[in-house]
Amino acid sequence: MKCVKIVFFTLAIFFLVMSANAAFCGSSQSGGDIHFKPEEIIKFAKKVEKTMAQEGARVAILARVGQPRNKLPEGILFTHVAFAVYSQITTADGRMLPGYAIYNLYQRADEPNISDLIVDYPVDFFAAVPLLEAGIVIPSPELQDRLLAILTSPTYKELHNPHYSTIANPFTLNFQNCTEHTLDVIMAAIYQTNDIKVIKTNEKAYFQPQPVNVGRLKLFFGSMFSSDIATSDHSDDPVTATFTTISRFLNKYDTTSKTIIVKPDPS
Repeated sequence: MKCVKIVFFTLAIFFLVMSANAAFCGSSQSGGDIHFKPEEIIKFAKKVEKTMAQEGARVAILARVGQPRNKLPEGILFTHVAFAVYSQITTADGRMLPGYAIYNLYQRADEPNISDLIVDYPVDFFAAVPLLEAGIVIPSPELQDRLLAILTSPTYKELHNPHYSTIANPFTLNFQNCTEHTLDVIMAAIYQTNDIKVIKTNEKAYFQPQPVNVGRLKLFFGSMFSSDIATSDHSDDPVTATFTTISRFLNKYDTTSKTIIVKPDPS
C-alpha cells in the first residue's frame, strides 16, 4: 500500500510538472508538431507580412500562439514574441525579394534553460503553432527608427542574457525570456541607451507586468523538474512580460503605436 501511495504521489508530481510546462512552452525554434498543412501556414504567414507592409511597418513586434489557449495561464494570450524587420531576403535560388526577417530569442531544444538569438522568417515562425493567430504591434515611425538602430547595433546582442526561464521576472537580471528581451530592446530604443541599469530602472517605473496565475505548487515542482522554469528571481508572486503587457505599455507611452490581431481568412 505504501508503494502504491508513493507511485501515486510521483505520478501526481509528474502531471503537475507537465501541465506547468505545457502552459508556458512555445519559445523554442522548432515549436513542436505541425498542426496545419504547409499551404495553410504559407498563406497565413503571407497575410501577416502583407498586414505589416500595408501599415508601412519597417519594424514591428510580432507574437504567436505556441500552445492551445485553454492550456495558457489566465491573461496570457501569446507565448512567443519577436521583432519583424522589413528586409531584402535572399531566396534559395539566389533572388532578392522584399519581406520580413524575424529576430527571435529562442530557447534551445536540448538545453531549454539556455537561449540563442536567431533570425528566421514568417513561415518558420508560424510553422508549428496549434492556432493560426498573430499579434502585431506597429510602433510609431520614430520608435521604429530607434528600434532599427538598436537591432543593427551591438546593443541587440549585448542585451541578451542566455539564462532562460519561461517566467523570467522582467525587473531582474537573473534570467530572461523572449518577451523580456523584447522589452529590454524597446526600452534601449526609447532611452537610446545600452545601460541595462537605466533600462531596468525605467521598466520598474513604467512597465506593468503580467501576474503568472499558476498555482505555487505547480511552479514549485516545475522549477524542480524542468530546467527552463525558475522561480528564484521572484520574491513575491511571480510576474513576467507578455505580448499583451508590451502592447499596453506601447499604446500608453508611444501613443501612435497600433496593435493588430491577424487571423486566417474564412475558408
